[in-house]
Amino acid sequence: MSIIIKTPDQIEKMRIAGRLAAEVLEMIEPHVKPGVTTNQLNQICHDYIVDVQQAIPAPLNYHGFPKSICTSVNHVVCHGIPNDKPLKKGDVINIDITVIKDGLHGDTSKMFNVGPIPAHAQRLIDVTYECMNKGIELVKPGARLGDIGAVIQQHAEAHHYSVVREYCGHGIGEVFHEEPQVLHYGQAGTGVELKPGMIFTIEPMINAGKRHVKLLKRDGWTVETTDKRLSAQFEHTILVTPTGYENLTLRQEEKL
Repeated sequence: MSIIIKTPDQIEKMRIAGRLAAEVLEMIEPHVKPGVTTNQLNQICHDYIVDVQQAIPAPLNYHGFPKSICTSVNHVVCHGIPNDKPLKKGDVINIDITVIKDGLHGDTSKMFNVGPIPAHAQRLIDVTYECMNKGIELVKPGARLGDIGAVIQQHAEAHHYSVVREYCGHGIGEVFHEEPQVLHYGQAGTGVELKPGMIFTIEPMINAGKRHVKLLKRDGWTVETTDKRLSAQFEHTILVTPTGYENLTLRQEEKL
C-alpha cells in the first residue's frame, strides 16, 4: 500500500476532524477524577461525538473493538477497553480519541492525572510529551521518518525510559490506519522521505521500566507492560506542509 498524498479538500476536512478530536479531550478533562469509571468516560465522549459534534467515534466496532474511546490506565500501554472499575487517586490514564467527520479521521490522545499523582509518574508523563514534541518539530519536506524515531528514542533513553516497539504511529486520512508506519525509535537519515500533503500520527509509548509489552488474551486488545511499571503516551495528527508541519489536533492549552 502506497502513501496517500492528501488533496486540499481532504486536508481541509482533516483540519475539521482533528479539531473535533482535540475538543473531545478538552471536554472530558473535568470528568477525569477519582471514583469515575472508564465506562462513564466512554459514554460521555460517545454522546458528545455523536450528539454534539455529529461525528462518528472511529474505534467503535473497528475490527471488533467494543467501545468508542481507548482508556489505558497506569501500566496499560494502549488499546485499553473502558470498564466499570473506578479510577483512584494517583492513577494516570491515557484517553485516545479518533473521530470521523465527512469521511476523514482525526486522531489524538493525552495523559490525564487522576487527582494528585506521584512525582515519578509526572516525570514520565512530562518526558513522554517532550518526546512527541521533539518528533513533531522535525517534520518538514525532505526529512525522514527515521529522524523522528531517533530523536524520540534518544530523549526517552536519556531519561532512563524505554520506547515501545510493537506499536507505532501511522498514516491517516479516509482510512484509520494507512501507510506509512511511524516508528518511535530508529536511526536518523533512514526511512521514508517526507513530502507535503502526507498526514500521519506521532504517538510515542514510553515505559518507566523495560520496553517489553504483552497483549492480553482475555480481550485481544489491551496491551500492558510486562513488568507492570507505568507507561505513558501522547498523540497528535500531523500534516507535512511545504515549509514544515501543521498540527491538526492541537488543543487550546497547547497554543501559544
